[in-house]
Amino acid sequence: MDVIIAGCGPTGAMLAAELRLHNVRVLLLEQDTEPASFVRIVGLHIRSLELLAMRGLLDRVLEHGRQRPAGGLFAGIPKPAPEGLDSAHAYMLGIQHPVIVRLLEEHAIELGAEIRRGCAVAGFSQDDEGVTVSLTSGEQLRARYLVGCDGARSTVRKLLGVGFPGEPSRNDTLMGEMKASAPPEEIAAKVAEVNRTQQRFWLRPFGEGIYSVVVPAADVSDRTEPPTLADFQQQLVAFAGTDFGVHSPRWLSRFGDATRLAERYRVGRVLLAGDAAHIHPPTGGQGLNLGVQDAVNLGWKLAAAVAGWAPDGLLDTYQAERHPVAADVLDNTRAQMELSSTEPGPRAVRRLLTELMDFDEVNRHLMEKITAIGLRYDFGPGPDLLGRRLRDIDVKQGRLYSLLHRGRGLLVDRTERLTVGGWSDRVDQLADPTAALDVPAVLLRPDGHIAWLGDDQRDLEQHLARWFGHPTA
Repeated sequence: MDVIIAGCGPTGAMLAAELRLHNVRVLLLEQDTEPASFVRIVGLHIRSLELLAMRGLLDRVLEHGRQRPAGGLFAGIPKPAPEGLDSAHAYMLGIQHPVIVRLLEEHAIELGAEIRRGCAVAGFSQDDEGVTVSLTSGEQLRARYLVGCDGARSTVRKLLGVGFPGEPSRNDTLMGEMKASAPPEEIAAKVAEVNRTQQRFWLRPFGEGIYSVVVPAADVSDRTEPPTLADFQQQLVAFAGTDFGVHSPRWLSRFGDATRLAERYRVGRVLLAGDAAHIHPPTGGQGLNLGVQDAVNLGWKLAAAVAGWAPDGLLDTYQAERHPVAADVLDNTRAQMELSSTEPGPRAVRRLLTELMDFDEVNRHLMEKITAIGLRYDFGPGPDLLGRRLRDIDVKQGRLYSLLHRGRGLLVDRTERLTVGGWSDRVDQLADPTAALDVPAVLLRPDGHIAWLGDDQRDLEQHLARWFGHPTA
């Protein structure tokens, strides 16, 4: 195999698909023999929806999700999304976690990825040519690269010896989905009353009597043991004076607010992505999105290394770009957790921030931060657009993102004078004077970020070489 990926969650499956777009031979190892049976609703944010649209997956995913406005994401402060967000997909999509995993797995398999279930990494060694991976079954496999997408307790990260500094969990929370027999209006009124002093408390209806239930886990049994329905009932009574008649749980879990970030994302031919590289509280719903976005950033770069055309340092830009993004997510989730405190100081700050979010600039900044559409990679000196992602603009062939399904670079040229020349095996080209751009031309990386803009052919070629290596003779 060219690449072995440990872990077939959303990050691993998305990375496998990205690699297969470039004919990289990929093997996914998943220690669980069957897909997860519990049903948990996760939210796909704007940037993740854009990436799915770039790969032709969005319509398939939308069939299984539920769209809702993108407001109220930062610390649960109930503010509407600002007007005119710079995206054609300015909403949030709620979708069952097993469903999005299945859809991404199916996509990877359709592209030719192989998945082995009941297999886990037990050890590995690497040399200048590749990585030898030992499985728990005793089998040994050989690949050119290994990527750990195996979650917060990542075996790959531990074996690699990469530090995972941060803070341990201080506040545990119970989360689950279950039915409630109390009248909906009674539930809504009581939740609103409790939320005046306690932000980590809600019962949100999904329909058919099913609610997402979140309640602090203080004084509940040993955190190493799975929570029970009785634990939820106990805590609901403690905070609301009633358990709302909850019953028939679909799944129950406990999460803490541990916050950790891997010191390195790459050591030689072994890399980390998703929760193996970073963990944080689920406040703001950024975890799955962060992992999927890691995968799209890494995929084409790792494929370039396998194919042999990667320019010097390209693979190292994965850490250079994604490590600061994760650090920012950790910081904003720390802040959001502080804003959920019942102490007088944090409550005062929450009231102040609630007022400040009435200013469009503040609300927009926080929304763009949570949904990752405000992200700008540091590509060096240049206009503000450089390093930013380009929205799904109108072009003469329809929509821009439909031209990125193959995971290649793309030159959008309004001047009709430029060419990708010897890079045409890696970069597509669209000459379109009607494209909805405010600049003469842009060069997009496969992840949709602007790598160059201007109208000079020689300057364009320098940037083509920077991101896509030497031209083909």
